[in-house]
Amino acid sequence: MRPFHRLTSAAPARTPWPAALLLALCACLLAACSTAPGPRRPTVPRAAVYPPLTSAQADDIAIHALGLVGTPYRYGGNTPEGGFDCSGLIGYVYSSRAGRAPPRTVAQLGSFGEPVRADEIRTGDLVLFGRGRPTHAGIYVGEGRFVHAPSTGGTVRLDTLAGIYWSKQPLEVRRP
Repeated sequence: MRPFHRLTSAAPARTPWPAALLLALCACLLAACSTAPGPRRPTVPRAAVYPPLTSAQADDIAIHALGLVGTPYRYGGNTPEGGFDCSGLIGYVYSSRAGRAPPRTVAQLGSFGEPVRADEIRTGDLVLFGRGRPTHAGIYVGEGRFVHAPSTGGTVRLDTLAGIYWSKQPLEVRRP
């Protein structure tokens, strides 16, 4: 017996061109959705750029910092209720009085704002201490004095740059 054949003179059915294109496009899109994403580049936070402090803001920063003298030191502290470390004190004062968010660590404060020569220091400037990368910081309040949170067991205090200890430390001044 012979297999059943249908003999016809009609051409085989074709998919219309726009439909074929649509199917190909859908296949490409589905294939793209199924591929694994490439490696993500870590995002680097950008440092905020602030206008220069007004003299009123700088004075307010100094007065507020002076008002925190006596607050207990606490490593990682950044509130008057919980205590302060040196960078927490700076962050708290600048955020609350000038609406500026400085970096959280002393090392990062070394690139906050603009460098200033020590003989051009003004109220509200940051004073950073340490060789190479800063290891301690405070807020300059005028007349050769600065407010800082010095060490465990201590309190926020007012010291002079010309004092026996601080005058021997490498000093960097930054103006936020």
